[in-house]
Amino acid sequence: MEKIYKHAICIHPYFRDSHAGSLGLAVFPPIGLEYIVAALRPHVGELTFVDLRLPGPLRDLDSLNAYISEKCDLICLSINWEYHFREVCDLVKQLPHHITTVVGGQQATDCVEEIFDMCPNVDMIVRGEGEDTIKEIATGRNPEDILGLSYRLNGGLFHNANRDLGEIENYRFPDRSLRSQDYSLNMGGFALKGEQFDMILTSRGCPYNCKFCTFNMNPWTQKRRYSTRSIEAVMTELEQVKAGMILIADENFFVNPSRAKKICETIVERGIRKRFFVQARIEIFERPDVLQAAVNAGIKVMLLGIESPTDRILEQLNKGFDTEKVRRAFEVFRQFPIYYHGYFIYGNIGETDEEMLRIPAFARELGLDSITYQKLRVDKYSPLRELVEADQRYFIGDDRIVYRKGIGRQGLKKISREITRSFYTPAHLVSILRKLFSVGLFTGRDVPALLSSLPAVLYDMTGREFKKMVKRMRLAHSA
Repeated sequence: MEKIYKHAICIHPYFRDSHAGSLGLAVFPPIGLEYIVAALRPHVGELTFVDLRLPGPLRDLDSLNAYISEKCDLICLSINWEYHFREVCDLVKQLPHHITTVVGGQQATDCVEEIFDMCPNVDMIVRGEGEDTIKEIATGRNPEDILGLSYRLNGGLFHNANRDLGEIENYRFPDRSLRSQDYSLNMGGFALKGEQFDMILTSRGCPYNCKFCTFNMNPWTQKRRYSTRSIEAVMTELEQVKAGMILIADENFFVNPSRAKKICETIVERGIRKRFFVQARIEIFERPDVLQAAVNAGIKVMLLGIESPTDRILEQLNKGFDTEKVRRAFEVFRQFPIYYHGYFIYGNIGETDEEMLRIPAFARELGLDSITYQKLRVDKYSPLRELVEADQRYFIGDDRIVYRKGIGRQGLKKISREITRSFYTPAHLVSILRKLFSVGLFTGRDVPALLSSLPAVLYDMTGREFKKMVKRMRLAHSA
């Protein structure tokens, strides 16, 4: 059967990640877009996948536009994040206007009208998860009949009804052969040579209802129900992944502890030797047998949402646990050779400066190896918006961050710096490296890059006195 579109190009339109600082993984594979690519591929003649964060012949706009104009008749882009939103839209509107252009992603779902307004060449916006929608676009179905689609027609904008969110088991997993190069772990601007990094999903959605969460509900009032892949499908994908380090990007890998245990046991049975990062909730401490299975399978890092050292704030956020339960959880966690990273939110409604500054002490008490702390954010559809708007002491900034009157952006920055200085001391950074080696995440071949990155991390954490050291170490590393 003849394909309607002869050559589609799918573009990740960001030139850098928001988390590309010294403590971050510099480049995550755009797994969401890669699922769209997998869904689209059988329905077009040829397909090109471009990640603009990676070096390549299509990374500059002139070359990209020339390639598109010569070869392509369908452009698909993923606008997933708020950071660099206007810059991304500026890039999109400079792409060839005579070629059908489709945009999707979380931020596109949030900002349908804004994207249409800023990018006159965008013909369609896919709202929410887009695997089924993009297939219908590619096979030529009338836009008026495609659920989950917003589109232009005769000078007007139209928004079709939502599409029911499908079962993840029905979606093709990413075809990594379309990547222009492998992804690597990166710290402090130094790629860890030979350490390929990748991501997989074994499920989508989360059954919990934390009030700050913006990943399970979109502005079209859809909540992503928890949906799992079969264990056999997960193993098939894992056996095809070359990377030695893998983030299991489920919002909570341990939603079903028995299923998670079976996945871990099957990894061992199949002889799959990888090092895994997983996202989790603290409740998994109640299943030490699952934690032991996780260790056996190669789970080296657990990313845990703690959110606050204050019970009142935890209740406000509807976390479902209190600080005493967190303490009991870490009494169990500390028995297992896993690196624990905790997430916190500061600047919550009614939270005092002293309560925010309690984060580093609480993290140390628990035995967290590292922490991330983010300002409270309220999106259009967040359950917290009503609470913020009802409290005259607070306002929501243009960046959707919640600010307390009288403290504002600069006050929160000062608190952030104080949390950083208190937790990330030079001695603790050394203990981080020691732990990463002791749990087996890193090996001896990573030592040069890690040592080279340490001054950059210290500079990020502690200030200008490390600037010259950073420059010297980077020069030495590149020589």
